[in-house]
Amino acid sequence: MLDWLTSPAFHAFGAPTTWAELLGFLTGLVTVFLVVRQHIANWPLGIANVLLLMVAFWHVGLYGDAWLQVVYVVLGCYGWWQWTLGRTRTVRATTRTEWWALAVAGVLLSVLLWWYLDRFTSSTVPGPDAVTTAVSLLATYGQTLRLVESWYLWIAVDLVYVPLYGYKDLWLTAVLYVAFLGLCVLGLREWRAAWRTAWRTA
Repeated sequence: MLDWLTSPAFHAFGAPTTWAELLGFLTGLVTVFLVVRQHIANWPLGIANVLLLMVAFWHVGLYGDAWLQVVYVVLGCYGWWQWTLGRTRTVRATTRTEWWALAVAGVLLSVLLWWYLDRFTSSTVPGPDAVTTAVSLLATYGQTLRLVESWYLWIAVDLVYVPLYGYKDLWLTAVLYVAFLGLCVLGLREWRAAWRTAWRTA
């Protein structure tokens, strides 16, 4: 199965695009669209998506992003559980305390991952790999709680991911993250509207 997933499905920009990357592209688009719509099916489909991307990233040596997908599975299960129980029925704004906690966690995670990737892996981009990994984790955690501002984190990290994946010849994934940027802007708009409606109702 792994041999098939890492085999070329087609070539783009002179580089092979694996089946794992192609399937990750398709499931990723649907997953983010479902998050924008606040549909609970985004979590199980998202778990399948990150497992596919884990194979694609490991194959090209993006080890930080590959291990990130494992954490995404855990966060996906947590988000699925939270949304199923209805503990996060409506979107809300991030509190000042939460922002400070996210900022501290982001810096610590970035430094720790950068050190690990630089010292113990053959990653050629330990800095960008570490920072995007850390911010992506925080953005996903924010979405499990339906925090409106989690979309700002995704927009910021996608702006780095696009050139990073192009540099690693993951061109289809780079195109996917361009599409993600558009969906993130749409998601921010939709969630802000939902938050304002919930705030007025309350």
